[in-house]
This record gives sequence, C-alpha cells and structure tokens, in this order.
Amino acid sequence: PWKAGRAILVMLKRGTESRRLLALLPRKCSVFQLFFAALLLGFASLLWLQLSCSGDVARQGRGAAAPSPLKPCPPESRASWAEDPSWGPHRLALLVPFRERFEELLAFVPHMHRFLSRKRIRHHIFVLNQVDHYRFNRASLINVGFLESGNDTDYIAMHDVDLLPRNEELDYGFPEAGPFHVASPELHPLYHYKTYVGGILLLTKQHYEMCNGMSNRFWGWGREDDEFYRRIKGAGLQLFRPSGIKTGYKTFQHLHDPAWRKRDQKRIATQKQEQFKVDREGGLNNVRYRIESQTALSVAGAPCTVLNILLDCDASKTPWCTFS
Repeated sequence: PWKAGRAILVMLKRGTESRRLLALLPRKCSVFQLFFAALLLGFASLLWLQLSCSGDVARQGRGAAAPSPLKPCPPESRASWAEDPSWGPHRLALLVPFRERFEELLAFVPHMHRFLSRKRIRHHIFVLNQVDHYRFNRASLINVGFLESGNDTDYIAMHDVDLLPRNEELDYGFPEAGPFHVASPELHPLYHYKTYVGGILLLTKQHYEMCNGMSNRFWGWGREDDEFYRRIKGAGLQLFRPSGIKTGYKTFQHLHDPAWRKRDQKRIATQKQEQFKVDREGGLNNVRYRIESQTALSVAGAPCTVLNILLDCDASKTPWCTFS
C-alpha cells in the first residue's frame, strides 16, 4: 500500500493543477486519502478531454479528412442570424489570399467581423494561406477558396488583407445584378485607372463560375485583376461600383508598408509578354492544389478559418512560378 501511495503521489505532483490539488491536502494524509484525490484528478481529466475540441482538420486534398485525437469543435452558433430576419438570406465567403502578413491579419479579421456584423451580413472569413515553395499566386488562392468555401455561402468577396473599409456606407450585400467593385478607382488610396477591379470585389458564385474563376498563370504580384476584368466583360456581366460615397481616398485604410514588405514584381522568362494575354483555358477548371490543413481560429473574438494551401505548378507552361 505504501508503494502504491508513493506512485500516486508522484502522479499528483505532475502539472500545475495537480500541485494546486496537493496544496489542498493536509500535511499528513493516509494512502486512502491520496488514492481518493487521484480518483478526483482522473475524473477531472476525463471530463476535460470530453469537453475539449479541436478546430484543426488535416486533409489530403478535397474531402479526405485525417483523424484527429480530439473531436472537432461544433460550428459557431448562428442562432441570432436565424432568429433575426434583418440579417437577410445570403451568406458571404470572405476570401483573403495570404502569406506571411500576420500583423495585417491580426488587424483585418476582427475589423471585418465587426464591420460585417454591424451591417447584418452573414459571413465566413477564409484565410487562404499559401504554404508551398512557389511564388505567391493570389488568383489561384482565390480559386481554391471558392472551391473550398462550401455550399452554405452563395457569394464571395475577393478581399486584400491590407485594405480595411472605414466608411459604414460601403455596400457588402449580395451582388445580384452583377460583380460589385467595392474598392473602386474613385475610392482606392492607390489605384485609380478605369479597368481596375482589385482590392475588394464581390461576385455571386454563379457569376464567378461564368468567368471560370481567375487565371492560374499569374505568379508574383500584379496583373491578375486586369485579366479578370476581361473575363467579366467576356462573360457578358455588368460591373457595378459604389455611388454616393463622399470620403474619397480616405474611404479605406491601407495597411501595407512598401518599405517593410516589398512586393514580388520580378518578371522572368517569358512572363512579361504572357502577363498581358487573356488566358482562355485556365481557371477554376484546372487549378491544381492540395489542402495541407484546415484550422478554425478566433482572432480577438472574431472567428475565421485558415486553409493551408499547397499550390502546384506546371513549369512547362509557367516557368516563372519559381526563381530558379
């Protein structure tokens, strides 16, 4: 019995909670008292495991879930959305292409969650984190986000992580009539040419499919939005922009610091010539990728889903996907 008591005592001494429990025990206690305390600790541990959950789901491609040691967290309660008709019937998938811009992400997720909640817009924020060794490909990440966003969302926002809306009059509602360019040239702090559709663009999922998504040929920074403008026109869709916004170039907060984060604007191989062509073959139909993991996170109380994405590159068609 004494040896058993010593073994239980060693077990109790492991961990902060165990030490707190020991502090509550009398200086002199019997083996039976130690045994009873060990039973209480074991019961508490089992209860914690039962109530614990994990938001991390590793997958090898679409639909293949890897086993998790903990049960998945239940989806966030949307009772307020269901009970309050002012939230409306539509749900937005906010697609955020991302790589190593954590300071901006920490500001973006809480800001957008509060902004959209004040406007009674049902939404889910997807952080599309590129984790492969290729150059950044914003367009392909948006294609992946579209495919992975699920059937419970019916429109998307292609949203830069460094652009925060400041004017409450900006419309993020369902763009039934056609693509709605929130960050229009008249409002964006940097880009003012007429055919610009970058920064923040809303589309119904049907309209995005009509365009076959975005071209996967754009590795590095820039030009993918200009090509997508041609796709919108080629699909016969009308582009809409905000009206009545009087805050001008102060409508958005631009978080990007070019001195701190330099953009990958290099043009290698035949990239310079190819970037001005319309890609009539590629898009949603041939984006190549694998989901390394999917994690549900909360940033300052704002929920989001992080998709760690491994893109694939056909070097015979786009040799500029790497620098080597």
